[in-house]
Amino acid sequence: MSTSDVTRVPVVEGYFVERPDGTATLVGGKCERCGSYFFPKRFSFCRNPECGEPGLIDVDLSTRGTLWSFTDNRYAPPPPYPASEPFEPYGVAAVTLETEQMVVLGQLARGTDVSALKAGQAMELCVEDLYEADGTTYTVWKWRTA
Repeated sequence: MSTSDVTRVPVVEGYFVERPDGTATLVGGKCERCGSYFFPKRFSFCRNPECGEPGLIDVDLSTRGTLWSFTDNRYAPPPPYPASEPFEPYGVAAVTLETEQMVVLGQLARGTDVSALKAGQAMELCVEDLYEADGTTYTVWKWRTA
């Protein structure tokens, strides 16, 4: 099977969009009344307690931000979550999005040296393969240094 025969799909539908050129954006919700942003969108109403607008619009969120916090994960996740065999530790980052000023959690891109990271440094969104099953590659958003 060639790489062009492999179907690529997000591991969670609707959380991000991967474009043919390799770029990606997270898909969030924005309240048109108060301007609050939400990720993941999940609900169709504004969760700002001072607003409560019944509808949110879908918006592409910033692809760049600032590293707020980070850690490394050295333990395999329990089922039903997929883990490589053998398990490979990975980093996790909390990134404050540039425009929305909200924190979004995600894994760090493969090859990121967690010991070289510093809070406040520039980060950017990317998409990587998470796992493959039955000819389908499941992808996830991640953060890499900008």
